[in-house]
This record gives sequence, C-alpha cells and structure tokens, in this order.
Amino acid sequence: MWTANHWKDYEVIDTSGGEKLERWGKYLLVRPDPQVIWQTPKTEKGWKKMNGHYHRSSKGGGEWEFFDLPQQWSICYHHLDLTFNLKPFSFKHTGLFPEQAANWDWFYEKIKNAGRPIRVLNLFAYTGGATCAAAKAGAFVTHVDASKGMVTWAKENAKSSNLPDTSVRWIVDDCVKFVEREIRRGNTYDAIIMDPPSYGRGPKGEIWKIEEAIHPFIKLCTQVLSDKPLFFLVNSYTTGLQPAVLTYMLSTELSKKFGGHVTADEIGLPVSSNGLVLPCGASGRWEC
Repeated sequence: MWTANHWKDYEVIDTSGGEKLERWGKYLLVRPDPQVIWQTPKTEKGWKKMNGHYHRSSKGGGEWEFFDLPQQWSICYHHLDLTFNLKPFSFKHTGLFPEQAANWDWFYEKIKNAGRPIRVLNLFAYTGGATCAAAKAGAFVTHVDASKGMVTWAKENAKSSNLPDTSVRWIVDDCVKFVEREIRRGNTYDAIIMDPPSYGRGPKGEIWKIEEAIHPFIKLCTQVLSDKPLFFLVNSYTTGLQPAVLTYMLSTELSKKFGGHVTADEIGLPVSSNGLVLPCGASGRWEC
C-alpha cells in the first residue's frame, strides 16, 4: 500500500462505526467513511470534542453540524511546501483528499528528476492538490475541471502555495471534450493525471459513469501524450476499480505503445491511535 505519511497538519486520529476522527490543522472533524466497517471503542477524546461532524442521512446525503469552526482555514503540506484552503461543504467534503499526497510525492520526484521541461495534463482536477504539487516540481500544468467553483478554489490554492501565475493554465470544461479538442489541435503532454469521479455531469449535462467510461477515456488520452511521456496516473475511489483492474487497463493502453512499466496499489492514511492504515481507494501508475 502507498501511504501518505508525510503530513504534519493533518492526521487520521481514529476510526470506528463508519466514521473517522481527523485533525485538519488545529480543528477536529468527524466524517463518514464507507471503509470503516468495524466497531471499536471510541476512547480518543476527540470523538466528544470535535469542531465539525458530518451526519449521514438514511435517505442519502447528510448535513454538517459545526462547533466553533471557521468557514475557511488552511493547512500546509510541508513536505512539498504547499498550502491548501479548506471549506467544509456538501456531502462531507473539505476540498482536499489528503491521501493523494502519496501520489504527489511520487510524481514530484519524477518531474524534478526528468532533466527536461514537463507538460502535465490534470483531468478532473478538483481543487488542484495534484496541480500544485506538479507545478511546485517545475512542470507547466493544464488544470481541467467541469466545475467553475472548483477551478476558482484551485487558483486560490496555487496562490497560497506561492506558485507563479505562468505555471498553470486553468480550464473549465468537460474533460472528455477537452481531450478530444486537444487531439484535433495537435497539443501533447508529457504526463497525465486523472482522478475521475464514480459519477458526474459536465457543464452542459454530459454524463460520466466511471465503469463505462474509464477505459475508453484512458485510450483516448494516449493520443495527447508526447513521444517521450514521463508518467500516467489514474486514481480511483470506486470499489470495482481495484489495483489489478487499473494495472490491466494501463498495461493494455500504454505499455504496448510506449513500453515502460505499470504498478498499482491501494493508497491509504496512517491512523495515529493504533499504527494501522485506513484504505482510501487505489491508484495505477504507468512510467517510462
């Protein structure tokens, strides 16, 4: 398992009963997590002294309950000198997936040691955690997300991380349609990062279902890779897309065309109260 173990401003303190107790900077949040199927004693005092608690509804969705929590605050990922702005919003989210730091660390070193300028395409790019990490390593990043609000938030994170304006191109668009246009334009990239949702809609109502769309999309994206691609990263929070599935798709579409090799594994976050690891999905990595 690839573990995000370099955080100082974030930690999973404990997990039990379908929930996780987390520290985001100096604030404690309790949020639901479908992986937490165990019932263990909630002995950590944070379970009773949290600053925010997201309650799931039996009808779907849920709502936040706040206890002395600001509307917005920031945390740092000191390992790469990045700063992220947090705002709890709908469906339990805060605006950051801290387990992705395991991937940030990996491709940061790939970009840093490439010995040449690297153009990165970040698809379904959300609030820009991966965008900021790649840009901090020296890459020029094209950041694409269908949500204007998420792209605005990503710009704020880039500014907070002291990244130059010239290091990122910001695009609000449906990711599939953007890649199709880039193919027609003849634009290419040395690396691709994608973090697709299980289900989503584009700005014009385009429907995305990951089980149906992910393999054709990976195949499509190989057409915008340069002659000497550096890496291709796919993240998945969908139960059906296990590491072996990611390995199969990436090997089929990239290794045959470019050589290189594929690795895939679960990603996770260390749990500070017991030394175990909370699984948080899977990632597949192709690299030359």
